[in-house]
Amino acid sequence: MRVAAFSELTGPDGVSVIDQATPEPEHGEAVVSVEACAINRHDLWVLEGDSAMVDTDDLPFVSGLDVAGTVDAVGDGVTAVEPGDRVVLCPNETCGTCRYCREGPENLCENFSLYHGGLAEAARVQADRLVRLLDGVEPVDAAALPTAYMTAFHMLRRVDAGPGDLVFIPGVTGGVGVAGVQLASVLGAHSVGTSSSAAKLTRVESLGLDYAIESTDPDEIRAAVTEIGTVDGVLNHLGGEYTQVGLDVLRRGGRMAVCGRTAGGTSEINIPDLFLGHKRVIGSTMGTQGDLERLVDLVADGELTPEIEETYSLEETGAAFAAMQDRDSVGKLVVTP
Repeated sequence: MRVAAFSELTGPDGVSVIDQATPEPEHGEAVVSVEACAINRHDLWVLEGDSAMVDTDDLPFVSGLDVAGTVDAVGDGVTAVEPGDRVVLCPNETCGTCRYCREGPENLCENFSLYHGGLAEAARVQADRLVRLLDGVEPVDAAALPTAYMTAFHMLRRVDAGPGDLVFIPGVTGGVGVAGVQLASVLGAHSVGTSSSAAKLTRVESLGLDYAIESTDPDEIRAAVTEIGTVDGVLNHLGGEYTQVGLDVLRRGGRMAVCGRTAGGTSEINIPDLFLGHKRVIGSTMGTQGDLERLVDLVADGELTPEIEETYSLEETGAAFAAMQDRDSVGKLVVTP
């Protein structure tokens, strides 16, 4: 089979399409014929050499978390799916034995990791991590769900967003930001988001963004959000200096969920404001398989249409990562082997 492998950790020019043996399923596994695999900033960090998970000893490395396609074969002991099933993969990898796996939710697992291998014509996966696709859910849309939409949905749950609430999303034109806007709307909440690009903000407004702020300056953002209203929840995938901005605009007792570090891996915050305002900062990684199942239901019911910027062939995987690196996209970039 063909795979789009990272042959060098040098950015988009480090992607090469090579041949590898088609996998065979072992006990508890399934092989999925990949019809779509969305890429994420996680993959790009690996490709740029900015991830502790992969180094040059692991090359060639096949990334790709968000796999959708058709089950081709199953191993012994598999009863959840069978050949011919249309599926999407929940990329969570958990040990199943630690106290956090026992008590849940699964993404608290102390050995939590993520699946890699979807940028290929076929992927060998844990069969019990596959979610069946309902009628009307296409593979490209399904592939958009696991990382960006599952993460955003779980964050909205963590901040307890509901009808009439105001949710602040700095960096709203990224994958998690766009997903957060669409899902906040599904939940009946309102959203306010920021970006340096007026054109990209206009795109996200068409997807349900209620208030757009064209700025990256923390002081300008703080003033603009305050003028709009008091924020009930914050979805923070940027980190860095935007963490304090989120706390500044958050109501007393409000919650901020943090899932990323795009703008910086450390944040300096005002501790008195945190405890005097009874505000909560919550770490959030990915979501749960139950979250993904709910998202598939929302797509099948017509309540959610994942935003797809563009699809690419397997040979164009490097170009897909170049587009992500350029930050001109709104919505998901999906490889269709």
